[in-house]
Amino acid sequence: MFEDAIITDKGTSRWAVIISTVGQCLVVAILLLIPVLNYYELPATEFVSFLTAPPPPPPPPPPPVDVAKIVPKEFDTGALTQPVAIPDQVAVIEEDVAAPSAGISGVVGGVPGGSLGGAVGGVLGSIISSAPTVAPPPPPPPPVKKKAPPKRIRVGGNVAKARLIRQVRPQYPPLARQARIQGTVKLSAVISKNGSIQKLEVMSGHPLLVPSALAAVKQWRYRPTLLNGEAVEVLTNIDVNFTLSG
Repeated sequence: MFEDAIITDKGTSRWAVIISTVGQCLVVAILLLIPVLNYYELPATEFVSFLTAPPPPPPPPPPPVDVAKIVPKEFDTGALTQPVAIPDQVAVIEEDVAAPSAGISGVVGGVPGGSLGGAVGGVLGSIISSAPTVAPPPPPPPPVKKKAPPKRIRVGGNVAKARLIRQVRPQYPPLARQARIQGTVKLSAVISKNGSIQKLEVMSGHPLLVPSALAAVKQWRYRPTLLNGEAVEVLTNIDVNFTLSG
């Protein structure tokens, strides 16, 4: 059929194709713009419900509670209660009572294995003996701790002088004599248990007089000091006087 068609004007068919293509593009563009121009708002409630998270699942059902069946008892706290049903047979409990042997006097309900004829002053159904119990002796008093005597005591200067048995006089330092320096050197001394000077400390005094006082006092000797028959150390103060004559 197309072979029989005769195209007379080539220029006219070209413009027809261009116009047809442009028209089709315009139609497609109009169809695409119509939904954009005619927009509509979404309902707020549906939009919010769509965005919110779903509710949590319900909690599992609680486990079934086992209800214990309460069986009525005939005796509850010593009180007799009415039975629910009447039993067909009533059980009768019979206790065998042993007959007392001939020649032995006893009491029904007594303690088996007791003495023949009982015991004077005994108690029925008890194992309490009639012999009086003796209270245990009181514990001895705790030993008294003796206080240990002090290892060192303090003695005044006059008492220490009375116990002095050897006193070496200090030599006057030549430099102090030339400078006309005089005064008292105060010392703190520890007298050992045998009476010798164990420790010396300077409390006050002129620096030129201190060395001579220390050298002399270190040679002093005292009688041992006894406290409760035991020798102890003594802490005392010693004064060494330096005076110029004339």
